[in-house]
Amino acid sequence: MATKEMHPTPMLDDLETGPWPSFVTGLKRLATDDNPMMVDLLGQLEHSYETRLGYWKGGTVGVFGYGGGIIPRFSEVAEKFPESSEFHTLRVMPPPGFHYDSDTLRKMCDIWEKHGSGLIAFHGQSGDIMFQGCTTENVQKAFDDINELGFDLGGAGPALRTAASCVGHARCEMSCFDEPRAHRQIINTYLDDMHRPSLPYKFKFKFSGCGNDCVNSVQRADFAVIGTWRDDMKVDQDEVKAYVAKKGRKYTIDNVISRCPTNALSLNDDDSLDVDNKSCVRCMHCLNLMTKALSPGDDKGATILIGGKRTLKIGDLMGTVIVPFMPLKTEEDYEALNDLGGRVIDFFAENALEHERTGEMIERIGLANFLEGIGVEIDPNMIEHPRTNPYVRTDGWDEEAEKWFARKRSA
Repeated sequence: MATKEMHPTPMLDDLETGPWPSFVTGLKRLATDDNPMMVDLLGQLEHSYETRLGYWKGGTVGVFGYGGGIIPRFSEVAEKFPESSEFHTLRVMPPPGFHYDSDTLRKMCDIWEKHGSGLIAFHGQSGDIMFQGCTTENVQKAFDDINELGFDLGGAGPALRTAASCVGHARCEMSCFDEPRAHRQIINTYLDDMHRPSLPYKFKFKFSGCGNDCVNSVQRADFAVIGTWRDDMKVDQDEVKAYVAKKGRKYTIDNVISRCPTNALSLNDDDSLDVDNKSCVRCMHCLNLMTKALSPGDDKGATILIGGKRTLKIGDLMGTVIVPFMPLKTEEDYEALNDLGGRVIDFFAENALEHERTGEMIERIGLANFLEGIGVEIDPNMIEHPRTNPYVRTDGWDEEAEKWFARKRSA
């Protein structure tokens, strides 16, 4: 086989000179004699950097029986970079909680080295395993092998998208419900809406076991399930005193007590802790710091929020609470969650405009009309505010850091 000559990539090379690991290094590692697709991909990427233009266009590529799950990418500069003229992506649903074993990961890598470019992303913004770089001819072959391994395509297009759930009760003591069970049950029930796109636009479920929201459901999910509790937080006073003895009263007051957003905590003279549970908003800050001393209550369940999304028509939206507390203990509880998810999907399918997310639909028709449509009674705890942009600009942080270091040096 003739050796594919590497393209000169001075601009990409420059990205490898910084202090942080660069994606370019990974691409170059895959660009070998027996992988000319990646050689030409680097050439096209360098060309895009030079011209400041993108050269990928869409199309129609799929596998038998599915209407989505494949992201077609055809190159508009195929004459210059023929080996990367087709660079399709297979979106594959990960297991709930992102649980893998090493044998499965090795088999995935073997499949993609055989049929694709070898480039895999765990996980994309969509939550999927992203098998990136495949020809039209090999898409079906790759899917067949991935499916034989037990994995299915995720969502793409105007459809139910791949759900995400945190590691949850498998490893986290803050978990308030069975995240993988809720995740798998809902996706299995509404799988047809994922594989055969028929919605006005994308719809996402995300499941977080507590208010730490490790899968960013409140900012990114149309239907967010966030674990919580409605009885008193559990306090181990001996562990509280041990924490204060180790960290000191000043540290405890400065970093735990005074940072409670509702002033629900107070430290007594004997180093015990008082909690005003009626004021607690389950922000998780004190539980995260005092992990042995504080833990969620026993009456656990979830809060359901609707309408989180990134910028589209009306800007970023965080989810709005529509069910302040739903118990998730029994089979009936999980069926009720499943049923609510179905009602929301159905209402969205019938009432949203094309290319409109759930949050934007609610802004347009009003929350009261939405709640009536899905059969949920209005509750004063359904809050829309406070809410804000969940994204923070970071340009200028380096300059501010230098000012801080300068002050430290002069102190």
